[in-house]
Amino acid sequence: MSAKPAVGFVNEASRQILAGGSAGLVEICLMHPLDVVKTRFQIQRCATDPNSYKSLGDSFRMIFRTEGLFGFYKGILPPILAETPKRAVKFFTFEQYKKLLGYVSLSPALTFAIAGLGSGLTEAIVVNPFEVVKVGLQANRNKFTEQPSTMSYARHIIKKEGLGLQGLNKGFTATLGRHGVFNMVYFGFYYNVKNIIPVNKDPTLEFLRKFGVGLLSGTIASVINIPFDVAKSRIQGPQPVPGEIKYRTCFKTMATVYQEEGILALYKGLLPKIMRLGPAQYLMRVVKSRTKQEK
Repeated sequence: MSAKPAVGFVNEASRQILAGGSAGLVEICLMHPLDVVKTRFQIQRCATDPNSYKSLGDSFRMIFRTEGLFGFYKGILPPILAETPKRAVKFFTFEQYKKLLGYVSLSPALTFAIAGLGSGLTEAIVVNPFEVVKVGLQANRNKFTEQPSTMSYARHIIKKEGLGLQGLNKGFTATLGRHGVFNMVYFGFYYNVKNIIPVNKDPTLEFLRKFGVGLLSGTIASVINIPFDVAKSRIQGPQPVPGEIKYRTCFKTMATVYQEEGILALYKGLLPKIMRLGPAQYLMRVVKSRTKQEK
């Protein structure tokens, strides 16, 4: 009798890991160019800089012209290595936190939101070192062939700055905020709104229902969490003056950006972020549901 629950737990975990991992891999392949552009916008400080991007279209033109097609795939290896286990952790821990919260008298809306927050904080722990390497590689404007490899750049960070909060784990609190807030808003909004809108028997209308809720959830979550994302990119990316650390902590970085560049600077990269994360979050839900059906 005791073996059956264990087998059921393993099967459930395997389904959730497979769903999260496969969705994460597809998302990387399709959306990484938008992630590169988002990071570039977030780390640029002065609009008068001749190398700054004026618009989304301008960024694509400049990157393609000066760095080539592969410039859009700078820093792709860290997400390939990290995003699949990250997505697995995200789905799996969300389900487990949700079960734990079932023992507490909470409304469904609050349960989904808190479980989402917990899953986001957990995945942030897993992904942050990979984010540090990814952002550094994405910020490099040299041609793809002139860029250091992922492993050599990671070794450079460890050798120069160590493994701690000033090295391979810098920007940790900003990453916690980015993932925790996003998942809290996304899961809380997605499940509650999805349950309000009736299921449609027509496959096309049902597709539109899930797509619409997924896109809206990802968009709202992106708008709310992007100041954390900007702070993360500033902390993990190149500093304005080489050798001097200007951006150290999450909230202090937000305050500095606001004071020096205005409130809109905290929303840099929002458009490519929405273009990437809205459809990507829906994609994960589709892959997860289909994986469960196949099982």
